[in-house]
Amino acid sequence: MMRGKPAPKRKIEGDLKYNDKSIAKLINYLMIDGKKSVSQRIIYDAFNIIKDKTKQDPRHVFNKAIKKVSPLVEVRGKRVGGANYQVPVQVRGERRFYLGCHWMINAAHDRRGNSMEEKLAAEILDASNGEGAAIKKR
Repeated sequence: MMRGKPAPKRKIEGDLKYNDKSIAKLINYLMIDGKKSVSQRIIYDAFNIIKDKTKQDPRHVFNKAIKKVSPLVEVRGKRVGGANYQVPVQVRGERRFYLGCHWMINAAHDRRGNSMEEKLAAEILDASNGEGAAIKKR
């Protein structure tokens, strides 16, 4: 049971280059130790790689990848009597986006490759085509 009020949601502003909130959230999810400039460079370089390979707007490719990776249902534990049952529950929109980004970032980390920019770009491209480790996780 909660003792206080839940923390209010913070308004997130768009990123510097595209002024897009979803890309700003991806940058924040990728950020380690508060180094936002490093994660911005990784994301923007990955988007440049996507633009060079596909000749499409990288935001469109990213949104397509997120839609394909994001889960619709997840299982939660429900205690009935003395037993725990795994009950499927529909995932909220905000959590869907978070899980999709998180799975893509982790799949990019696990890939073999030179730089994080190349690995992330390859994972986003694979996810937008319905392939890759992040899609398997779904």
